[in-house]
Amino acid sequence: MTAPPPSSLPVSAPATENATRLEPQSSTASSSAAELASAKISLKAALRHFTDFPIPGIDFVDILPLFASHALHESLIRALELQVLAFSNGKKPDVIVGLDARGFLFGPSLALRLGASFAPVRKPGKLPGPTEQAGFEKEYGQDFFQIQKDAVKPGQTVLVVDDIIATGGSASAAGKLVEQLGGTLMGYLFILELDFLKGRDKLNAPVETLLRDDVMGK
Repeated sequence: MTAPPPSSLPVSAPATENATRLEPQSSTASSSAAELASAKISLKAALRHFTDFPIPGIDFVDILPLFASHALHESLIRALELQVLAFSNGKKPDVIVGLDARGFLFGPSLALRLGASFAPVRKPGKLPGPTEQAGFEKEYGQDFFQIQKDAVKPGQTVLVVDDIIATGGSASAAGKLVEQLGGTLMGYLFILELDFLKGRDKLNAPVETLLRDDVMGK
């Protein structure tokens, strides 16, 4: 008598096999976190401090050394990339919006690294063609930012970047411009933050700072 064929029902993989399948992803995340932590140490060490600049009583933190060295520049862009991927669970933005003017220093490079387009936000009269405009308050009155109307398409995810967040007014205006164009704010990314000014409280999307206020005087 012929023996019945073995069951064709799928057999559940052992728990140890499932665990093994998850290890590479976990290992990659741990490796990225370690790489980011190491980069932050070298980047912080390269910052320069100038007291009483631009006025007495101000401790100015200079980020320009991060661009003066090819190695540091590369490390900065890589660290920003890792920071974005960490807080967004690996999701990349469609557009990087950089604020006038220091957001232009690293915004385009970060956009290239993330496979995104780049759009500048500038003061009135600096961009050709049709633009959208949003205002924000400064210590001496109201100021404005503009963006070209075709810079962000409806439904695109957008990350707003700048070198530093202080009061949050200019970043908030950039966020408004993104929304006026129909974009979806993924978040805001800065290199430095004046934490005591609580600028992030004005922003309506997640805020990430690469080098937090431990390098900025409170």
